[in-house]
Amino acid sequence: MRKAPIPPAATIVVFGAMGDLARRLLMPALVNLKQSGLLHRKTTFLGVSHDEGDAVALYERLSQFVEKNAEWDSWRENIDYLAGEFEDPAIYELLANRLKGDVIFYLATAPAFFAPIAEALGHARLLDEADGFRRIVIEKPFGTDLASARTLNQRLLAQASEQQLYRIDHFLGKETVQNILVTRFGNAMTEAVWNNHYVDHIQITAAETVTIGSRGAFYDATGALRDMVPNHLFQLLALIGMEPPISLDAEALRTERAKVIAAIRPIDPMDAVRGRYTDGAINGEAVANYRSSPGVATDSRTETYVALKLMVETWRWHGVPFYLRTGKALKARDTEIIIRFREAPLSLFRDAPAQKLPPNRLVLQIQPREGLALEWAVKQPGPLLQTTPASLRFAYADLFDLGHRTGYETLLYDVLVGDQTLFQRADQIEEGWRAIQPLLDAWRSGEPDEYVAGSAGPDAADALIARDNRTWHAVR
Repeated sequence: MRKAPIPPAATIVVFGAMGDLARRLLMPALVNLKQSGLLHRKTTFLGVSHDEGDAVALYERLSQFVEKNAEWDSWRENIDYLAGEFEDPAIYELLANRLKGDVIFYLATAPAFFAPIAEALGHARLLDEADGFRRIVIEKPFGTDLASARTLNQRLLAQASEQQLYRIDHFLGKETVQNILVTRFGNAMTEAVWNNHYVDHIQITAAETVTIGSRGAFYDATGALRDMVPNHLFQLLALIGMEPPISLDAEALRTERAKVIAAIRPIDPMDAVRGRYTDGAINGEAVANYRSSPGVATDSRTETYVALKLMVETWRWHGVPFYLRTGKALKARDTEIIIRFREAPLSLFRDAPAQKLPPNRLVLQIQPREGLALEWAVKQPGPLLQTTPASLRFAYADLFDLGHRTGYETLLYDVLVGDQTLFQRADQIEEGWRAIQPLLDAWRSGEPDEYVAGSAGPDAADALIARDNRTWHAVR
């Protein structure tokens, strides 16, 4: 088995280092990489934030979500901190005087700071790669609509090349998401039926039991559509819908994914449903309605649930509908992709007691239990020819010791080694916003349909897919 190379020693500069993202996800992921032998021992973490403090204060704050052991103790000498405002030129002068060699700038900040920080880095010549690589990692949301995404791309690309920009989507760090490529292109029998001759439709679900919690102010200005669809769900769709690339080179893979997103027909508002959760209960605990959450306007029209039907206009997928749904405060945490194959002809079984054969389905479970299942029809024991669905299942946890992972390990490693495969390109971002722009325009007025917290979503979502004589896969 080929061993993954150890990345070069680099300084990881995290803007917003005192925030939740750095504490809960980034630092634990870096610790996991180091424990796995996939991080250079001289890698350093330099935090930048407006909070008062020093290296000791940052170390203590980061330690809240890290297992306390000798490995973590060794990080003390590799963590440093600068306090200051992100738009203060003095901060960038300090960085310019102390940063040498390979550097990653991670923007774990509010989106409003993405472009100003990149421009300040450019003006301070901190993106000059004369003595080592300089890369920028940008979190979502990347814009709020097509126009703002284009503007942000223009401002970023005025300071850095596309090869220096890593637009991160943590969904792509999950094992099962990456396994889509192997499932499709590493198995001849799978790829042979991966087209409109055999596939009836595809469902992509990202259901969450969590509410918006303390993120009311952010979420009320964003909503489920902006928060999940043009990034997470479209990236899953692109992996499912892409053509075989000419190689596993990052640009070859990103080009094929971009083609799929560009082929999404702009979504008709009649093919979309938005919902908002009301009072209910999840796992026996009462949940208050969305509008009563802190930071949410009492007359808010923001959606916490979205269901869509869309078409990908390529030869492979012509006539095959893709159904997407995502929501907060639902009955179960369940992210999965369903490939629903066409029904088999019934001529052989017209005299059998079975009235209808169960359809074949491939289920790709992204979370919480990563794995896949292939469902097909088998004969029930007994003298009569009666069919029943059966399943071949694979779960990562059954074969591999996954340990505790945040989902950022692979992504951070790829930034360090310069692999952009799992990161979005400018054209992917903009095409995603183009596809949903009709919904953003239409939903400026009107009210979302309501659904009870702890349910599977609004009735209108069931009606959307029922129009085509289909049903959603049960959220469980």
